[in-house]
Amino acid sequence: MKLGYIIIYVENVPETVAFYQRAFDLQVRFVHESTLYAEMETGQTALAFSAIEDVVANGIAASPNRLDQLPGAFEICLVNKDVQGVFDQAVQNGCVPLMNPTEKPWGQVVAYVRDLNGCLIELASPVG
Repeated sequence: MKLGYIIIYVENVPETVAFYQRAFDLQVRFVHESTLYAEMETGQTALAFSAIEDVVANGIAASPNRLDQLPGAFEICLVNKDVQGVFDQAVQNGCVPLMNPTEKPWGQVVAYVRDLNGCLIELASPVG
């Protein structure tokens, strides 16, 4: 078994893709011609965004992520050696800061922000 991709359902896929390009320097891997689905280049496993109506069209009830509500019970973790730099760039490009970069007892630096959709994003240095 291997993890193929993570899909976050959002209200506006092109806006979310542009946001992740600005805030985190992620590159686009793929955008469907309908613009209702896109993947960001994040290594072996893609971070994908799909229109919330796609999951609903499959007969699955889902509540959209919203910045004015508590974040969903998941997080996206983006790993980079320069957590402070990534944190600053993310906040300058519209992320809501939740926790400034903090060194954990095991030596990893961790910060938290929320994206334009309200998703919880952990920014972390590599472990070890």
